[in-house]
Amino acid sequence: MTKNIALDILGMTCEHCAVTVQKALRNVPGVQDARVSFSQGQANIDLAVDVPTRDLIAAVNLVGYGAVAPGESGPKMGQIPTGAQPRSSSDGMRIVIIGSGSAAFAAAIRAVEEGARVTMIEKGTLGGTCVNIGCVPSKILIRAAQMAHEQRAHPFEGLAHATPAVDRTALVAQQQHRVEELRQEKYANVLTAYPAITFLQGTARFVDSHSVAVQSADGTEQTVQGDRFLIAVGARPHVPGIPGIAQTPYWTSTEALVATELPQHLIVLGGSVVAVEMAQAFRRLGAQVTVLARSTLLSREDPALGEGLKAAFEAEGIRVLLHTTPKSVRYERDTFLVETATETLRGDRLLVATGRTPNTDQLGLETIGVITADSGAIVVDDHMQTSVSHIFAAGDCTTLPQFVYVAAAGGTRAAINMMGGDAVLDLQTMPAVVFTDPQVATVGLDARSAERLGIRAISRTLTLDNVPRALANFDTRGFITLVVEEATGKLLGAQVLAAEGGEIIQAAALALRGGLRYQDLADQLFPYLTMVEGLKLCAQTFTKDVKQLSCCAG
Repeated sequence: MTKNIALDILGMTCEHCAVTVQKALRNVPGVQDARVSFSQGQANIDLAVDVPTRDLIAAVNLVGYGAVAPGESGPKMGQIPTGAQPRSSSDGMRIVIIGSGSAAFAAAIRAVEEGARVTMIEKGTLGGTCVNIGCVPSKILIRAAQMAHEQRAHPFEGLAHATPAVDRTALVAQQQHRVEELRQEKYANVLTAYPAITFLQGTARFVDSHSVAVQSADGTEQTVQGDRFLIAVGARPHVPGIPGIAQTPYWTSTEALVATELPQHLIVLGGSVVAVEMAQAFRRLGAQVTVLARSTLLSREDPALGEGLKAAFEAEGIRVLLHTTPKSVRYERDTFLVETATETLRGDRLLVATGRTPNTDQLGLETIGVITADSGAIVVDDHMQTSVSHIFAAGDCTTLPQFVYVAAAGGTRAAINMMGGDAVLDLQTMPAVVFTDPQVATVGLDARSAERLGIRAISRTLTLDNVPRALANFDTRGFITLVVEEATGKLLGAQVLAAEGGEIIQAAALALRGGLRYQDLADQLFPYLTMVEGLKLCAQTFTKDVKQLSCCAG
């Protein structure tokens, strides 16, 4: 006899979240079926046998979300938690922000503009991940590597190829100079411009739900009290528990970005964003590179994207080993020995890029009732509110996607809500870009996600040899896929693998946000020759064979 139970799911921000939770629940032994609704924030679970509720909650926690039985404490999507303080008068509001990255600054600026007094606490370097050790230095590295690659392997006849002379010391010096400029202009100078923000250097830990102890480097300690709190402490590279790895001088992306010597053979552990971006960059600068992915490249995306990227990597001489997990790692005589099930890899550098861990473990959250997932990520609702009504969180330390623009948007909305407003973070049309070449860019649902949600969808894929600009560039690697609702033709999502995929995807995101149909895209004027015209051509494939059309066919 089938038994049905319901759980409130915490931390979902889009339909993709519902798909992830639904899959996790269906994989629990004894679960016959599970249906997860993003709009209702709830899972309905059919059990073939009795399954302890704690096992279901654990399965949800493992994929980065929270779960409680209906009626228990904890935030529910779009609702203020039980016992929450009303979002009311903001006069003289004292807001304490832990962290100083994009989420923290976005929140601080908005809060002081609305009359709050803000104390910002940072234990490390001002500016957080993006400007210091993330987006800015990595994109400089990737761009430099692209320039080197084009010297060596551009597609145009009549232009001589050249082997680039790579001076990593000079490249790193230029990169770090730009990092320091941006940290000064976008963070330090902002603090000067807003005297209502008090900046404290030190490590914060909650004493109780309305106060934190801040310990400075010299050991002195002070207590800071607040009416509202924002936790925006970011995340750090995750290091897997592979036997022997802790005893080796491995790199994370932090060390790799400032390394002044180019490896002869770089072994990369990981198959997600940081791993693939760094692997290709170092290959293009001249290193031999081997990538070990636990499953596939970009395994959370449409499989065709990872397959296409793998082909591009192999064409550049990158060795890609899928479904490969190291059994052990040793470091002997300046060489890393990475043992797999089939061979022992040897390289002079090892880059560990296997995800990130939220910096929440030293905050004392367990003492004040802030719910976290098993990973340590803080569970928030779409108002950035945690399970404690006056404590908010944003950025990479939460269950939200780890993108700087999501962090900043979350920080702004948290500030609005702390000051009595009602701002929601809607990620259903969030575009994402992986800065490889070709770039991987996505928005909305892919065909698998639509199917898992029970949406009847159809899709079309246009290879880039049908896009005039790609032909003119002599670079037809990749494709554009559009997913639409079968009954209405409304756009559900787009997946792009293209040299300028990041420039294409925003048009798709705006179309998705506007509720456009594929026919609207097919009828829209796109400039010729541009890569984004591929969206129009892909939309036309729902009703036409574009190979039979002339150039600019409207």
